[in-house]
Amino acid sequence: MASTDPPQGPPATLHMPLRMERISLEKVWGGRALERVLGIELDREGPVGETWELVDRGEENSVVRGGPFDGQPLRDLVATEREALLGETRTNEDGRFPVLIKFISASQPLSVQVHPDDRSAKRLHAGECGKTESWYILDAEPGSLVYLGLQADVDMAAFGAVAAGPGVVDMLQPWPARAGQFVHIPAGTLHAIGEGITLLEVQQNSDVTFRLYDWGRRGLDGKPRETHVDKALLAINYEQPIPGPIEPEYESSGGDNRMAELVDCEHYTMTLHEVGSHVELETEGRARALVVVGGSARLWIGDEHEPMALETGDTWLIPAALGPFRVESEGELVRLIAVDTKT
Repeated sequence: MASTDPPQGPPATLHMPLRMERISLEKVWGGRALERVLGIELDREGPVGETWELVDRGEENSVVRGGPFDGQPLRDLVATEREALLGETRTNEDGRFPVLIKFISASQPLSVQVHPDDRSAKRLHAGECGKTESWYILDAEPGSLVYLGLQADVDMAAFGAVAAGPGVVDMLQPWPARAGQFVHIPAGTLHAIGEGITLLEVQQNSDVTFRLYDWGRRGLDGKPRETHVDKALLAINYEQPIPGPIEPEYESSGGDNRMAELVDCEHYTMTLHEVGSHVELETEGRARALVVVGGSARLWIGDEHEPMALETGDTWLIPAALGPFRVESEGELVRLIAVDTKT
């Protein structure tokens, strides 16, 4: 029988997959859809808008659940097990794990916002790095929209004239959203997630956001939410073409399996695997993460260990030192997204 935790044993070195405690964040635009869509148990009441599955930041830090490293923060492992965990993976400038993985559930639209690129973040004193992000849409109610970029006939002057009010929405390019679509959002892209959408987000390890318009609502504290129009106008890339949501293009990966490369950008790669039997994977000398977005499977790291159980909603961090491993379906189609860090 598959174990739900990493194997026990002396922590001589980090050579096993790690599962982290989930961090649930209440948001005024959130809800409870993650329980329905992923079948996960939320650990707090109220409108949960985000769960942070893998994070190494000052205000929030993932903690290992189970195994010999149980209870240890990711921040500590990056420091004490750096070679085994990261291999050739690049950290942030401040030495933190380079990507942040979260689930987002929007019962109301998120603010119209933009994230700066690395250069703009420094120029605007907004943090150590910018924020490129990517979405894999898990669920979308009929009529749901995502907003990406400006409409073709909108220039900087026209947008700036309405950027601080509701007129900004009419300037955005709306796109119908469906489960299974993928969206890549380079830093500098104006965007908003519409209501009724649940998704996986992979991003640079940054939490800098410049809001322009928040639909006239108040925050959980009853006060209007802060906007950052001046900085947002300086962070937007007005020339960058945005293709909108795409349908993954699959190719066979042998047997009953197929895969689709979702993105290969400067900061990370994402590959969607559909596993009907089993797939052999490899860390290739860098840290990887596996996010299970459908089905259940077993993860094998050699015949000497019991396999670990992978369930829908799980995120596992695969240390660089692990090398080859195998994911095996338990009789149903398994969908998982592999997130590879950059070297």
